[in-house]
Amino acid sequence: MYLPRHFEETSVEAMHALIRAHPLGTLVTLGAAGLNANHIPFVVHADMGERGTLHAHVARANPVWSELAQGGEALVIFQGPQAFISPAWYPTKNETGKVVPTWNYVAVHAYGPLRAIEDRDWLRRHVERLTASQEEGRPVPWRVADAPPDYIERQLGAIVGLEIPIVRLVGKWKVSQNRTDREREGVVAGLDAEGSESAAEMSRLVRCPGNKPGDGA
Repeated sequence: MYLPRHFEETSVEAMHALIRAHPLGTLVTLGAAGLNANHIPFVVHADMGERGTLHAHVARANPVWSELAQGGEALVIFQGPQAFISPAWYPTKNETGKVVPTWNYVAVHAYGPLRAIEDRDWLRRHVERLTASQEEGRPVPWRVADAPPDYIERQLGAIVGLEIPIVRLVGKWKVSQNRTDREREGVVAGLDAEGSESAAEMSRLVRCPGNKPGDGA
């Protein structure tokens, strides 16, 4: 990933926060048939290893787990807030016309060896944690234990766990840090006028690049 220094995020905590806020990652692997990409939700365990460890699961019929069962390197891409930035929002547009469109976005790339896990107890703990993280805050949260035990056992038999100890973690926060204060103000006003949830989140990041996706502020 091309990463100019002014867009680089080095805080492991901030990158973990993005993964929690946007857990659907793109798992990229290289197998016998070439490059492969799978879109699956992940849970990040911050207390496992220096940079954390990712846990996920795939269908047993998915060949990705058997192709890389011996620890081949994997890349997981997490995409956060993103928005088109119109040059019409910059004051410079009316002054010189020397402006062009761009795209703001936040992304995290996590690299590490992939290990397949077939242990039923591990799988149950994983799906319970993943489910709880997404059901939290709902009026009546669904729990794995709400389903019949024999049904859950059959479902667990149809999946395989994935574990990726993170050996390299790269974050890119492209949120107009390279623009002047006046131009950033114009970007904020333009995004606020859009009215969408994603535009509002990007506006917040442009106003204060130190804020992170998932922060309450």
